[in-house]
Amino acid sequence: MIWRSPEPRYDVASGLSQGGRDYQEDAIVTDFPFGMDSGVVVLADGMGGHEAGDVASKIVVTEVYSELKFRSATFAEQEKHIPDCFAAATAGANATIKDYVQANPEARGMGATLVSLIMVENRMFWMSVGDSPLYVLRNGQLTQLNEDHSLAPQIDFMVQQGLLSEEAAKDHPDRNCLTSVIMGQKIAKSDCPMVPYELQLGDVVLLSSDGLQYLEHAKLQKILHKYRRRKSAEIAGHLLEAIAELGDPDQDNVSFSVIKLNHMKPVERKIKPKPIGQSEAESVNLTRVVGLDGQPVGDPNDEVPEGDLVEAELDEPLVAAGGK
Repeated sequence: MIWRSPEPRYDVASGLSQGGRDYQEDAIVTDFPFGMDSGVVVLADGMGGHEAGDVASKIVVTEVYSELKFRSATFAEQEKHIPDCFAAATAGANATIKDYVQANPEARGMGATLVSLIMVENRMFWMSVGDSPLYVLRNGQLTQLNEDHSLAPQIDFMVQQGLLSEEAAKDHPDRNCLTSVIMGQKIAKSDCPMVPYELQLGDVVLLSSDGLQYLEHAKLQKILHKYRRRKSAEIAGHLLEAIAELGDPDQDNVSFSVIKLNHMKPVERKIKPKPIGQSEAESVNLTRVVGLDGQPVGDPNDEVPEGDLVEAELDEPLVAAGGK
């Protein structure tokens, strides 16, 4: 009999490009562990110039991801609390940015956008601040799901009203001005729906920094539709290739993640977190510390006089034994 591993639920690939910039201010992390039916993506686009923008994006990604990862074992059982997890993680990142700027006044004005995604089976939750887009391709149509916290929507509305030409809107100097960002101050706007978006087989999810929008919407849609049945890694490669072919000397940093569902099979097993309040002593399988004679050494409640640790270590070498 040949054992075959189960097909992972998600097909995920990410891409990064420095573009025409002298340094990289985007940061991204993806985490879709094999065997789990949930996953996390966190992406931040830094602002504030060299070092400041770079630091800001890394702070946001690190703080948000660490908080979400800490809570990841509860996603499946407590889906209704995922928006609260996003809020806590984003607030923590904002506080860390504030602390950094206070300690480094030369970094004042730095900040970062955020688009973060949590998948639970086929259900997608997100939190976004700023203009980093979250798209889904379905039935050949590419739709942005999250809000754009920049002046771009207002400028596009002016085009619809006949107040501005499409050419003028495309190159408008205020187009990329942000109306909300994580920079250690009050966050003006955030987008975090309480109800998840349900994916279907065949959907292609794309979250990115705004650097990917140097590709026109129609071009982006065409690439995703053309290669929708290919692996995410191949789709990512075609996106990077299209950016390179543009050859725009002003090309912004690009970072993105492509996500597809491999299947919609029911969950057979869920990883459950240890109940709150359960002590290690209540667990059956413990790692114990024993002496070379195999006898347990010491009582965890015993007080050890100062200076005795080294002597005990020398007199009675210890080995770690798994309690399986």
